[in-house]
Amino acid sequence: MPYIEEAAADHPAVLLGNQGPVVSADSLETAVFASEELEETAKLLVLAGSRPVRLLGQEDIGEPTATFRLRG
Repeated sequence: MPYIEEAAADHPAVLLGNQGPVVSADSLETAVFASEELEETAKLLVLAGSRPVRLLGQEDIGEPTATFRLRG
């Protein structure tokens, strides 16, 4: 996917819709920090109301809940 390669040239992380984050760094520690920064930035965007949010319904979380035996 050429657009991901282009974004990765200038950014240590990209967020793929319906997939999640992809982080690249020279060390595990740096990758963890970049991942945490991406998560906090996404959280701030949601809290600020500047991006539309699609909440998961029960049908969306049913399979992971069953797979990982999570409590509902």
